Amino acid sequence: MSYTGTHAGLQQYRQVNTQARIESASPHRLIQMLMQGALDRIATARGAMERGEIAAKGEQISWAISIVGGLRSSLDLEAGGELAGNLHDLYDYMERQLLQANIRNEVALLDEVSGLIREIKSAWDAVGDQPPQAVGG
Repeated sequence: MSYTGTHAGLQQYRQVNTQARIESASPHRLIQMLMQGALDRIATARGAMERGEIAAKGEQISWAISIVGGLRSSLDLEAGGELAGNLHDLYDYMERQLLQANIRNEVALLDEVSGLIREIKSAWDAVGDQPPQAVGG
């Protein structure tokens, strides 16, 4: 089997494995996975930015923006009250900062968003698998 065939097989395995984890995950775990996914995409974008790989940087930042947008849209603003509203605004801010990082090619903006996501994720991780249902993200 060639490298290309091996690589394609490995990629397919990863996709199936990821799909299985998503299907069996609790809503709380899904949020954790999304946050980790955003962090991973931002880190990859940072590396691409530092190497001058413009297309890869843009692709990874676009993925990160989509993930943060998904987190924002998962919020229940009515049931979640002030906390959900604050998270909504923070996610919106993160999306705008990621867009600016892409346009301006600024690593510092990527680092800022990563720091914000890490803070939210650490609080989310501390909650355990019994999150408040009202917030949802």
